[in-house]
Amino acid sequence: MVFNKEIARFAVGVIGNIIALILFLSPLPTFYRIWKKKSVEQFSPFPYLATFVNCGLWVLYGIPLVHPHSILVVTINGTGFGIEVVYLMLFLLYSEKKKRIKIFLIIISEIIFLVSLAIFVLTLVQTHKKRSTIVGSICIVGNILMYASPLAIMKLVITSKSVEFMPFFLSLFSFLNGVSWTAYALIRLDAFILVPNSMGTALGLAQLLLYGIYYKSTKRQNAERQAQIEMGPKGVGLVG
Repeated sequence: MVFNKEIARFAVGVIGNIIALILFLSPLPTFYRIWKKKSVEQFSPFPYLATFVNCGLWVLYGIPLVHPHSILVVTINGTGFGIEVVYLMLFLLYSEKKKRIKIFLIIISEIIFLVSLAIFVLTLVQTHKKRSTIVGSICIVGNILMYASPLAIMKLVITSKSVEFMPFFLSLFSFLNGVSWTAYALIRLDAFILVPNSMGTALGLAQLLLYGIYYKSTKRQNAERQAQIEMGPKGVGLVG
């Protein structure tokens, strides 16, 4: 029974890795748009800043010196960490100066925090259990921040009645990622993975509901904007 449980946990973990990878890659259309327009427009960097530090924390949590037998946690979060570096470089490249400085300072602060935590845990804390508890508790906070980071965008969606700046696939795979890692944590109970991912499932579902509510109004706004462009300023663009 234990053997079968471990096989099931590994299988769900692999599925979680695949879904999480798709989640990490889902903003690619957004960043293609940023690269093409050479502007970040109203896209927020905070989901990517939160995911960057969150991935770093989970890599630390999953290494054998902290929490043995968690290689699947390390593989996907190490991959995600590298992907977020690329995204944040694009934000630095195409943001206005004031915003660029703010993003840069946050990135440096997050790196200092991750390095300091790793040094503290690996040199001053002696047992796996204590290391797992310390890093896992911080991971819960980091994971919740990652899942909650789109709240600002959700507020923009509600006020503007438009989902233009809330990418659908990012919301979808945030939800699926929460579901898969919640299942992973339940097979062999791991509260540090279970708590934030169950909350992430709920937040992901809320984003999908908002998308469904405001999808039609977004299409209408885009159509009106396109019509104004075609008409020209003050509706005289077609006059010869």
